[in-house]
Amino acid sequence: MKNGFFLEGHNGSTIFLIHGLTGTPNEMRFLANFFNKRMGYTVVCPRLANHGAPIDTLKKTTWQDCYQSIREAFLHIRDKSTGPVFTSGLSMGALLALLLGEEFNGNISGITCLSPTLFYDGWNVPWYATFLLPLFYATPLKHFAYFKEEPPYGFKNEALQKRVHKQFCKARLNDPQAVEQYGYPYFPMTLLHQLSLLVKYLTKVLPSIRIPVQIIQAKDDDMTSIKNSTFIFDRINSETKELVLLNDSYHVITADQERDTVARKMHDFYRRIACTIEKENEHSCKDKNHDRPISECYTLDT
Repeated sequence: MKNGFFLEGHNGSTIFLIHGLTGTPNEMRFLANFFNKRMGYTVVCPRLANHGAPIDTLKKTTWQDCYQSIREAFLHIRDKSTGPVFTSGLSMGALLALLLGEEFNGNISGITCLSPTLFYDGWNVPWYATFLLPLFYATPLKHFAYFKEEPPYGFKNEALQKRVHKQFCKARLNDPQAVEQYGYPYFPMTLLHQLSLLVKYLTKVLPSIRIPVQIIQAKDDDMTSIKNSTFIFDRINSETKELVLLNDSYHVITADQERDTVARKMHDFYRRIACTIEKENEHSCKDKNHDRPISECYTLDT
């Protein structure tokens, strides 16, 4: 997996993590360590297509390129997994996780959407963006326009804000220095256009998603309002679904003030799913091997 990471676990379960647009796998590092070192999951976090490349290459990336890159990584891990596989994504990564769930519903046990981003309508987004962005998308200007990330950079944690601010303040358009750690300081308008096309496609397939879905978002998300979460929650047809709202974080909830809460909520959700799988397979386990304890059937460590 090119510049992503893979952590071998021991409990039989796998979590597939997807970082955000213009972001980096480091956004998911805390969750990766929590699930692998503390809970025993195998953890896979690929890098999205062209992320880490010069920005002139990145800006030519389509949403299909991004989906294909994680799809290939998912197929690789799916073929090696014998237990439950869970997918989770941050921001645009949450939308890609839903697409995986729609395409591979029989191979994914549950999905967690973290700060899902369909609309840039958070409190730190200028009100006029709603009107201006479609105009940019409709003209060649989108190929030349960028906007620079501004405070608070998705973090309520002041130490994280200062660290990112220090890097982004001195960053130039083609400066790769901060990219590996914090993602791209500049956001190509072409990628926002691609996100809008992804949202248009995903909206059509949301009703066909029936596997368990958990959505976690901060009430004070600076980039996207909770309308994004409720939009997804109201349209999926999952029998098991839950919406968790956080009180002390902004957009990047995988690294912000309540990252421990996020990890615990995710694990609780997956554990409930695993228990259901265990009950469904209880008789099957007995039939296949009378000597095998039921507790060995797809359980998660606590």
